[in-house]
Amino acid sequence: MFLALKEMQRAKLRFGLLAGAVGLLVFLILFQQALLGGLINQFIGALKNQSADVLVYSDQARKNLEGSIIPPDQLAQVATVEGVADAAPLGESTFTVTAGGEERDAVVFGYELGRPGAPTTLIEGRLPEQGGEAVASEKDRADGFDIGDVVQVQPDGVEITVVGVARDINYSVSPVLFVDFATFEAAKRTRNPDATTILPSVVAVQVASGSSPESVATAINDQVDGVEALTRQQAVDGSPGVSSVRSSFAIILGLFYLVVPLVTGLFFLIVTFQKASALTLLRAIGASSRTLVTSLLIQVVVVMLTGSVIAFGLYAGALQGVKNLGVRVEVQPVVITSLVVLVLALVTSAIAVRRVLRLDPLSATTGGGVHV
Repeated sequence: MFLALKEMQRAKLRFGLLAGAVGLLVFLILFQQALLGGLINQFIGALKNQSADVLVYSDQARKNLEGSIIPPDQLAQVATVEGVADAAPLGESTFTVTAGGEERDAVVFGYELGRPGAPTTLIEGRLPEQGGEAVASEKDRADGFDIGDVVQVQPDGVEITVVGVARDINYSVSPVLFVDFATFEAAKRTRNPDATTILPSVVAVQVASGSSPESVATAINDQVDGVEALTRQQAVDGSPGVSSVRSSFAIILGLFYLVVPLVTGLFFLIVTFQKASALTLLRAIGASSRTLVTSLLIQVVVVMLTGSVIAFGLYAGALQGVKNLGVRVEVQPVVITSLVVLVLALVTSAIAVRRVLRLDPLSATTGGGVHV
């Protein structure tokens, strides 16, 4: 321990630059992860953060909520499948609304109160208790979707009062309103007054105790024709565009996770070669291989932890500039990412460790150093 820290103290610039480089790379990993989470929530947060365990689409919709319609007979059949505790209509549509004195697009989700499909991330206010009330997305509070604001569906349609706000419930990067199904029907008739029946987009299913969403979804697909039942996570993962975004970010993050340990491992390997004579001399005067290896690994840990602290500071500061995406500073991803890169750095440092273990004390008499 003393040997490792003493050497780092004598070479502050060298180790400081490495810690800074590691910090920058870890920050980029954290920032990319935050952007990915923010984008996903903006695209399909409303699906991810609603209470249904299983969502049943039309099999022609290709997992696209906008293109799905469920007729009454299919809804009735889904309700009879074993393992289904409750099956309720869930409607979704995009409307032009007036909010905050301006016209803008908003996505309205209609669910039957007290049944599956309600938002699950309420942070202020309450859920709707009657028609004409809504829970809105937190990110859009300043745009006329705060508690007490009245949003009107255009042209001159139903008025909806916001009674609660929930986190991460945007959909298709638009504001969202969760309302009761009757209010959703009224909003749809604003555009089509002659419509006799307003059909739900999907069936929201609550799974019975003792059953799993996966098994219930499989049973629905086997027993009900013309539908595609998906667990909530499958619906999120299968939404149009989500898999492409994740694949793109996965490649970027994979490269970063590869670069960090390679940079660290190469640095300590070079340092080991540079101080080969000093290490050999230490071995000659009695220092054990274990002591030298422990010193090396302590330096790796200190550099990586210092870099992680630098990364967290940069991460917290950078997220202040992208609050419009709904991203927040969270400690868990920082800890997990730091541990992953630390383990990878220790693994890649094995080459430097191997060089230390090959030191021959007798080489101190000839100046041989490490044998390549």
